[in-house]
Amino acid sequence: MVGNNTAYNTNAPKSVGPWRSTNKLVKIMNDSFYDLPCPVNLNAWWSFGSMLGLCLVIQLLSGLLLSAHYTAHEDMAFDSVVHIMRNVEKGWMLRNIHANGSSMFFIGIYAHIARGLYYGSYLDKTVWYFGVHLFLLTMAEAFLGYTLPWGQMSYWGATVITNMLSVIPVVGESMLRYVWGGWTVCNATLKRFYTLHFLLPFVMVAVVFLHLFFLHEKGSNNPLGIESGTMCVPFHPFYTIKDLFGYVCFSFFFMYLVCVDPELLGNHLNYWPANPMKTPIHV
Repeated sequence: MVGNNTAYNTNAPKSVGPWRSTNKLVKIMNDSFYDLPCPVNLNAWWSFGSMLGLCLVIQLLSGLLLSAHYTAHEDMAFDSVVHIMRNVEKGWMLRNIHANGSSMFFIGIYAHIARGLYYGSYLDKTVWYFGVHLFLLTMAEAFLGYTLPWGQMSYWGATVITNMLSVIPVVGESMLRYVWGGWTVCNATLKRFYTLHFLLPFVMVAVVFLHLFFLHEKGSNNPLGIESGTMCVPFHPFYTIKDLFGYVCFSFFFMYLVCVDPELLGNHLNYWPANPMKTPIHV
């Protein structure tokens, strides 16, 4: 009888799980990253998703710091970039990180998309839908950022790309003038592009969370393309170690671009100030 009373004693201490599993707020992050069940057979191609997250953080932080020294005006934009490179403490590194970070971003995106196409990740239509929208947002963000140094390629790149609006029937010309804020690419265009370039990353972060939310709702695909519910391991430590190794490999190539050959993926014509009266030959 005593034993039964002990068995049903509601005051008996209950087993308490890890703090990360009991705190409601932390549990959301824990279930999304730390204890997330992952297929046991994911290979290195699945590391590019987390690398893209690293790229996004790098671009957000470096862009925020650069915006403190940049001036969005057609007469001062080019000189403000030169000021960042020459006068701001470690400004050359900051600018090289931001410029080459965008190139690394696209290398990671292409690898991420190629993996999705090869291994059939596109069959999860909701995740793929948000991924495609992220890709389009990234292209728009990169184009807007490319115009900001206001060099020759910035100016004429903006001119060529925005002129694509003119092919839209009926409303194309009106849309083009609205985007320009005048009769050609001008100071108003630069200010609008800078504003959008600053705001779009926050939209991208929101879409990233939606992308991850729907991915974790169903779970990751795997190289065999089969249901892997019975063969899962927690994300940590199995895939955090793999991702950290990917970060190290990424960092070696990235810092080579930043510190050794920052113009490898750039264009030397952008070291000439924008000149509306002189079109580059290849444009």
